[in-house]
Amino acid sequence: MKILTTVKRVTDPDMKVKIKPDGSGIVTDGVEYKMNSFDEYGVEEAIKLKEKHDAEVVVVSVGPQDATKEIRTALAMGADRGILVETDAVLDSDAVARVLAEVVRKENPDIIIMGKQAVDSDRNQAGQLLASYLDLPQATFAFSLDVADGWATVGRETDGGTTTVRVKLPAVVTADLRLNEPRYASLPGIMKAKRKQLDTLTPDALGVDVTPRVNVLKYEAPEERQAGRIVESVDELIQVLRNEAKVI
Repeated sequence: MKILTTVKRVTDPDMKVKIKPDGSGIVTDGVEYKMNSFDEYGVEEAIKLKEKHDAEVVVVSVGPQDATKEIRTALAMGADRGILVETDAVLDSDAVARVLAEVVRKENPDIIIMGKQAVDSDRNQAGQLLASYLDLPQATFAFSLDVADGWATVGRETDGGTTTVRVKLPAVVTADLRLNEPRYASLPGIMKAKRKQLDTLTPDALGVDVTPRVNVLKYEAPEERQAGRIVESVDELIQVLRNEAKVI
């Protein structure tokens, strides 16, 4: 079995991000980067499947050369080899999906496991677009995954609770928070990761035009939260909610 999993280099969500004065993007000076947290769950699940099925895990990232750090982190966790599709272009979800589709066609994995979304853009689109481009079944928002006899049984988070679907492999699965508990990379794992294979490709080499189809016009910081207010009675609370907040 071959498992392909993806990682994205994102700004550390615990850091306070500043918007450039002209609204064209964020200030990157001094910003820390890390592996997208949902991708950590995808990598962990891929490694768990590797341990159960004696599989090969290939980790892929699309982004700048610095993204090799996130790939090496996944290799230190237990993935077998990495692929960086190197580009400094600003990518939308569609471009990422088209690049990944070409990598999947080259690698021919049995299952593709991705994080359900990236914490920097929160678009939640790349996995679904990838499945569409490859004409593969998909199971999104996975909180459980079992693979056997060429099928994947996936427990999915839904707005109203949970549901279980069964998809024929190869398929695309996107990981949610309850899927597992990502492991920390051990010191021996970190040392081994330095010697593991990491190949570099480019979108041009894959024949993919990454010109974005969605253009961000402007970034704006959210309005500062207003201070709370204490009311004297339930009747006053109802009045405020109805006449000022207009939520009832």
